[in-house]
Amino acid sequence: MSDEITLTPVEQKTVNFYGDDLLAIRAEDGQVYVSLRHLCEALGLARQGQVRRIRDHKILSEGYQGGNVLLPPSPEDGRGGGVQRVGMLRVDLVPLWLSGVRVRATKEEIRPKLERFQAEAAKVLWEAFQEGRLTVDPSFSELLESDSPAAQAYRLARAMMELARNQLLLEARLDTFDDRFLEHEQRLEGIEAALGAPDRFVTPDQASQISQAVKTVAMKLSKQSGRNEYGGVYGELYRKFGITSYKQLPAAKFDEAMGWLNEWRESVEGEVPF
Repeated sequence: MSDEITLTPVEQKTVNFYGDDLLAIRAEDGQVYVSLRHLCEALGLARQGQVRRIRDHKILSEGYQGGNVLLPPSPEDGRGGGVQRVGMLRVDLVPLWLSGVRVRATKEEIRPKLERFQAEAAKVLWEAFQEGRLTVDPSFSELLESDSPAAQAYRLARAMMELARNQLLLEARLDTFDDRFLEHEQRLEGIEAALGAPDRFVTPDQASQISQAVKTVAMKLSKQSGRNEYGGVYGELYRKFGITSYKQLPAAKFDEAMGWLNEWRESVEGEVPF
């Protein structure tokens, strides 16, 4: 560990790895480093011997630096807390360092833990700073499958979000259909106006009122069913009054038609009359 270089942490975390707390930092160079002291304590290794081995290794020594970290007090061994300079090993070099630890030289009860560290420690420490993952167990999916109040609330919130998403998509489709339908109606009204209509039919203003009433009923029905209801409402109007266009409605039938459409809308949503 060079005395001239001291890592400056921009983020510090305590990562729980199968019950052992490992102190790790992300330094100004963007790399993640882990405290060698904490690694050795977790594995029951003599730290001074591992420091010598790292310093004698060309590649490991390049990734071993001092770092000023915030340590909590440790009543067990009398160490005080506060900011201290400790040896930090770059996480991508942890597997290489662990590969040099002789399994036979460790206590038998430590060997399964050493194998877990060799297989997973570097990945878990790196992910802790990339995705906020601070422990390897239990997984989030396992927690979500439980019947705890928090898991139930999360599942309910996710279901409500999905329902709201589907509603937004449905409303967007209906709005697009409304725009296209209005364009079609305007073209149709232009053709009918060019052809003219006898005085016995409804006036242009009355025809506009009927058209608006039909559209309102159709929109209410469409939002409930999720289907195109415009053709159905116009079809019912034409069948009831024996016409092929709302502009061909006899003037004498105007009040009856408006009353019929108003009753239909009230039955759908109970709103005030047109």
